[in-house]
Amino acid sequence: FRLFPLREHGMNWRAKPLTCQEIQAFKKSKEVMQRFVRAYQLMLRFYGIILINEETGELKRAENWAERFQNLNRFSHNNLRITRILKCLGEMGYEHYQVHLVKFFLTETLVKETLPNVKRSALDYFLFTIRSKRKRRELVHYAWQHFKPQGSFVWGPHDKLLKYR
Repeated sequence: FRLFPLREHGMNWRAKPLTCQEIQAFKKSKEVMQRFVRAYQLMLRFYGIILINEETGELKRAENWAERFQNLNRFSHNNLRITRILKCLGEMGYEHYQVHLVKFFLTETLVKETLPNVKRSALDYFLFTIRSKRKRRELVHYAWQHFKPQGSFVWGPHDKLLKYR
């Protein structure tokens, strides 16, 4: 049993990947989806983040964010978990939650520079869990705008990023 099941194998080879039928059954159950959001909120709190709007997926730092961010910065296995959570959010139809979580990490790593050890994962993995091509492009552009030095940004073609509207 996994909190954030996927249609692919993770680190635990005993855990069976989800089937499309199981995903559809989960989505049809209000109780399962409520539990899923509660599990998401639990993990966010562990990371020092609060879901402030269940409708939109909007996030903010929790009061204990500084100590929780220290944990995030120190232990890179958290990045694998966050990638898994992001993928699962997409599977379960919470793409809008994905976008807010990725933007949160891009802001903390590139703008506020509070999570330097999460930056590579945010750019290499978190960004590319976003299912919507348009939203992913927006986030790549946002990352490019805040990346220093901008000339070293390798997550999108600079000519297209310059013209992006």
